[in-house]
Amino acid sequence: MATIGECIRSVPFGKEVRVSFAKVAEYQRRGLVYFHAVIRLDGPAGAHEPPPPWADHGLLVRAVPPAVARVRLTSPDSNLGRWELTWGDQLDIRPILLDPRAEGVSERAVGGYIAKYATKGAEASGTVDHRVSCPACGGRGRTTLTATCGRCHGTGLKAGLHLDALSVTDHARRMIRTCWDLGGRPEFAALRLRPWAHMLGFRGHFSSKSRAYSLKLGDLRGARAQHRASEARECHGLPAFGDATTLVLGHWRLAGIGHTPGEAIMAEHIRQRVQTARAIRAEREGG
Repeated sequence: MATIGECIRSVPFGKEVRVSFAKVAEYQRRGLVYFHAVIRLDGPAGAHEPPPPWADHGLLVRAVPPAVARVRLTSPDSNLGRWELTWGDQLDIRPILLDPRAEGVSERAVGGYIAKYATKGAEASGTVDHRVSCPACGGRGRTTLTATCGRCHGTGLKAGLHLDALSVTDHARRMIRTCWDLGGRPEFAALRLRPWAHMLGFRGHFSSKSRAYSLKLGDLRGARAQHRASEARECHGLPAFGDATTLVLGHWRLAGIGHTPGEAIMAEHIRQRVQTARAIRAEREGG
């Protein structure tokens, strides 16, 4: 059985089917991150075109387990050892069906799950909701190879903060401490574990998707911003966006002229200093 990646790389498959996905990360109480992914097969034109009959949900159900099993990531060289990282064995694959009476998960249930995970942060695992690393040096303790950070004085932590004094669970404290210790080793510097120690080492976005899965996130943010702006304009009695009405101000009122009292005092001091300097220069030239 070929994996999804092998199918995508094959030219005939790519001409007939497009794979789209949406992924959501969920923090567990024990501090681990679960990924929930929705994978869909579309026609070559995208979501508006159905896939061929042979590319059904049964194909995905059969292709996902071998694809997950083949993923391997080797950790950087270190005197702590070299580790091969893989996905865990907790793999639950369920088809998403439009008919809630059929055997599987309905689309409404999936929407509810995603909404719940989107509002569930790392605080569910007992950690903090802010960074513990120094903002000036990013937890390195120095601004250059030789210069010690003046804000944290080389500790890498925020000013006045200590890991042992954090208001977190003991389990979260151990995970934060592990991220902090590993992040201080040069071979793991690229992982940026110290700036993300408060997230227990996870620095990915809680939600991501392929471009062809649905609306672009930028379009959704733009629509949300325009909606909020329209609400604000309506609240203040301003015309709506796109309204052809022109607001004309027919009355003018003098807001002020000259300096404010404070500015007048400063201007007078400057005038006196300039006058004194000119007088001294005139006496020197005359003498």
